[in-house]
Amino acid sequence: MTIEIKAPTLPESVPDGTIATWYKKAGESVSRDELLVDIETDKVVLEVVAPADGVLKEIRKGEGDTIVSNEILAIFADGETGTVAAREEAPAAPAPAPAQVEEEDKSDLAVLMSPAARKLVEENNLDPNQIQNTGKDGRMTKEDVVNFMKAKDEKPAAPAPAAPAPAAAPVAISNGPRAEKRVPMTRLRAKIAERLLQASQTTAMLTTFNEVNMQAVMDLRNRYKDAFEKQHNGTRLGFMSFFVRASVEALKRFPAVNASMEENDIVYHGYQDIGVAVSSPRGLVVPVLRDADAMSFADIEASIRDYGEKARDGKLSIEEMSGGTFTISNGGVFGSLLSTPILNPPQTAILGMHKIQERPMAVNGEVKIQPMMYLALSYDHRMIDGREAVQFLVTIKDLLEDPARMFLEV
Repeated sequence: MTIEIKAPTLPESVPDGTIATWYKKAGESVSRDELLVDIETDKVVLEVVAPADGVLKEIRKGEGDTIVSNEILAIFADGETGTVAAREEAPAAPAPAPAQVEEEDKSDLAVLMSPAARKLVEENNLDPNQIQNTGKDGRMTKEDVVNFMKAKDEKPAAPAPAAPAPAAAPVAISNGPRAEKRVPMTRLRAKIAERLLQASQTTAMLTTFNEVNMQAVMDLRNRYKDAFEKQHNGTRLGFMSFFVRASVEALKRFPAVNASMEENDIVYHGYQDIGVAVSSPRGLVVPVLRDADAMSFADIEASIRDYGEKARDGKLSIEEMSGGTFTISNGGVFGSLLSTPILNPPQTAILGMHKIQERPMAVNGEVKIQPMMYLALSYDHRMIDGREAVQFLVTIKDLLEDPARMFLEV
């Protein structure tokens, strides 16, 4: 029986998608629920799997083609057994014996890869067995492949000045010290660029700074982190939960910072949905902690950890990244000491966290070494006055320097 493989129904906010990677060729046998193709949209990567055991008869939309909801991607034959010619013929390399061919086939099936990692491996003809996997459940991530390629390029740099090095990177346009490569921008990266440009051009963005002494938070965390992890089934107590809770309390006191702008109207939200900026192989994504005011420290930490794993594997859904009334961005994890975060429209403000740096500070008339962090609040001056923005940031500073106030709401 012939079945049409169609694109999934895309949400209203996503008009179309692009075929990113086909994992099967026409004529190949596939098993039920085996991944056939990845579709990249402005926000997420959607996976299309085989509906049953059978053969992929015909591919109608190739990699790079634009598709819309329910468009036919391929023709599938249910219950037939097809040839796996491509796989059997592929390793017909120069010399190695059949034993090596079997080894490569097995390793390719055994290694779990994210879509981005698989694409890099295939483009550069890499052996998955040689790459160290750091993802969840032994999954290979894009960073694993990039690190492997960097290490590979750095190795042949010493012994013989005789012959030129082998071929460095097959994807390079030209060889030599000034090699270049040109790759199309992903849809997510293009969307991020569009939104950042829109934010800088359509808002009256201003940034105010302050600094916070992290000693009290660090002492509290060090005192209870082991008991916290034991009590909450391995969930670790990080700094982000303190910042989320402090932001929630500050947003309650300054509703304008928790508002959004729709045309000429200001919408004040009676709830706090906090977006947390997360770095992924495909770019920066902002999953949202819904009703953060009702979440415990353990709920916040577990949700952020879960979002981080999903972002790395390209599994975040559009619903998990939609909405949000306020955003927190943590450049400190990459070593940033100070930055000006860009607004995430239609939100009116974003909080930037940075690296904790020990510095000499005046404390009660004495100079002491203290763990200090710079905080940055970027805000839309059309809706938030400077006084409100500064007081909001000072409130977060006060709550973090005396964490007991978060629980007492004072």
